[in-house]
Amino acid sequence: MTIDSDPVPTTLSWAVRLLRGEAVALGLVAVWLVYENLTAEAADLTLAVLVTVFAAGGALALWALGTALTRRRVGARAPAIVLQLMLLPIGWYMIQGGLGWLGVPLMALGVGVCALLLAPATTRAFGLLD
Repeated sequence: MTIDSDPVPTTLSWAVRLLRGEAVALGLVAVWLVYENLTAEAADLTLAVLVTVFAAGGALALWALGTALTRRRVGARAPAIVLQLMLLPIGWYMIQGGLGWLGVPLMALGVGVCALLLAPATTRAFGLLD
């Protein structure tokens, strides 16, 4: 039996949980898009398939980044932060389009996960602070 002398900090574990939650949510969107591609009349089938593949790829990327962060791969932190920052313009345009009930939480989620990934405890877990 091995005892981990350096446990995963709470900030990092919550960041990973949120990233994986986002991956599951985006995966469900991808599944819905597959259903729509199969049942709806598409004006442009190529574009519909590309959007579906993009959603599925995003879900896979978020899950992979969560896994890499769990393994304390410091190189996964920057791409995870970039994906979270992408939620800011998405949320902003949702607010402008009258979907503030969804845009505001998305923006808060992006900022929150970035804060968790940049927290001193998380940075220490990656060996970047003394």
